[in-house]
Amino acid sequence: MRPRELRDLSDAELEEKLHDRRQELFNLRFQAATGALENPSRVRLAKREIARILTVRNERGAMERTGK
Repeated sequence: MRPRELRDLSDAELEEKLHDRRQELFNLRFQAATGALENPSRVRLAKREIARILTVRNERGAMERTGK
């Protein structure tokens, strides 16, 4: 997802997406360890999506702390 799309989500939806991506990354790492991973670039993409979600979440927290 693009950052703009993530910013449009509610906090609960954002947390749900984060949980889903972390679960997906866990599964991908498990597949990589067992040799069953078909698309190795998906691991990198999952990490990036997690980073994007965390960035949006941290931006919201900073905005709440500054009162803007």
